[in-house]
Amino acid sequence: MLRKIRLTLAVLFFVAVTALFLDFTGTVHAWLGWTAKVQFLPALLAVNAGIVVLLILLTLLMGRVYCSIICPLGVFQDIVSWISGRRKKKKYRFSYSPEVKGLRYGVLGLFVIALVAGIGSFVALLAPYSSYGRIASNLFAPVYRWGNNLLAYIAERADSYVFYETEVWVKGLPTFIVAAVTFIVLIILAWRNGRTYCNTVCPVGTVLGFFSRFSLFRPVLDAGKCKNCSLCSRRCKAACIDYKNHRIDYSRCVACMDCIDACRHDALHLQYRWRRPDKAVGNKIVQKGTPGQMDASRRSFLSATAVLAATSVVKAQEKKVDGGLAVIEDKKIPVRATPIVPPGAWSARHFARHCTACQLCVSACPNNVLRPSTELAKLMQPEMSYERGYCRPECTRCSDVCPTGAIRPITVEEKSSARIGHAVWIRKNCIPLTDGVECGNCARHCPSGAILMVPSDIEAPDSVRIPVVNAERCIGCGACENLCPARPFSAIYVEGHTIHSVM
Repeated sequence: MLRKIRLTLAVLFFVAVTALFLDFTGTVHAWLGWTAKVQFLPALLAVNAGIVVLLILLTLLMGRVYCSIICPLGVFQDIVSWISGRRKKKKYRFSYSPEVKGLRYGVLGLFVIALVAGIGSFVALLAPYSSYGRIASNLFAPVYRWGNNLLAYIAERADSYVFYETEVWVKGLPTFIVAAVTFIVLIILAWRNGRTYCNTVCPVGTVLGFFSRFSLFRPVLDAGKCKNCSLCSRRCKAACIDYKNHRIDYSRCVACMDCIDACRHDALHLQYRWRRPDKAVGNKIVQKGTPGQMDASRRSFLSATAVLAATSVVKAQEKKVDGGLAVIEDKKIPVRATPIVPPGAWSARHFARHCTACQLCVSACPNNVLRPSTELAKLMQPEMSYERGYCRPECTRCSDVCPTGAIRPITVEEKSSARIGHAVWIRKNCIPLTDGVECGNCARHCPSGAILMVPSDIEAPDSVRIPVVNAERCIGCGACENLCPARPFSAIYVEGHTIHSVM
């Protein structure tokens, strides 16, 4: 029964988190956005003390149920391991192995040092939620969108517009490669040895493993009933059951309840930690307590997980709307002296120290403005670029979905006055000067009125007009850069600000 409850909750959480990265309409985030914010590391970086304390208390109560239910990377490994067992037709294929403490705590130490030092690329590589986010965003989402586009094509032929096409493109080659390598490594480890990654590399697993040593309810192996058949050990994907010595390593146990389901001699039970030992009468075991006490663990399990589900949802956002001129030639990314970070980040330093490169904001951005950085120091962390769209003042999607606090929640009014950069005009690229024709596209579409068109020749009022940028009014939205018809480089582009200001 416990195993069925765990599997049901794990599937629900896994589907919900995966849907966040696949959704391109913004509707899923309205209902399921909280599943990203109850992840351990994002909650820690967002200084969401309530969630962090709740997860630690849940671990002290039931062990590492976070790893087996809430963490999408852990559930993904379970799915791979289950498929492997089905193919090999061997449910009992694991074996006990001692804890590798040096590796576990060594990786945790490096992770903490990188976190404090602000080495975001190393933190992003090891963060479990972020690792799964990159896999879902870079590998699963394109397949999902291609399927959507196929349905849109079929529906259009039937005069139906229930589906609409969406753009599919590789937003960052280095991030795609990292996601693919992580995906392959996890599949190999899970296929062969189950939860190896969780109990040797994952820093969150190591932290929660420390607390799970003191959990109140835990699987207990009854030496009096055990026949040393090893079924529990061979079913344990965490390799933490030493059936010969009737001992379980609770720091590695992920509370999956598979061992209880596998035991054929009623020797394994979920038991209260300080329960008095059973008295032996002959060859029989006389157990203390009533059936109601025996079921207390089940009620505790259900109540603890119900608390996690009682979290408020985020606001729904508007659908993607295409805005811009027909593309004649692909634009090239300008060389920016200062990269642009989203409104709500407030500063490049704050963003770099809190972002775990989970790619949720990249997936949610309806205007294709956010993409992973290729710089080594900020590898995979999102930055803004305007070749495919611009940051619309009325859109706050990225700040609504960010679970780590790297992009703080921001209102439409605050975003409209936040200066994240300023436009720079490139004279040699401007069409009025190169082709001798009127343009003014940048000035027409500037939402803050920061661009004015003036005669190119002061002494000739009828000469073609060129843009002049008022940097004090510019908010850095990129509408001018995106909608500039000059190719391959725009005649006007945005330089980022290291610290954002209010207009």
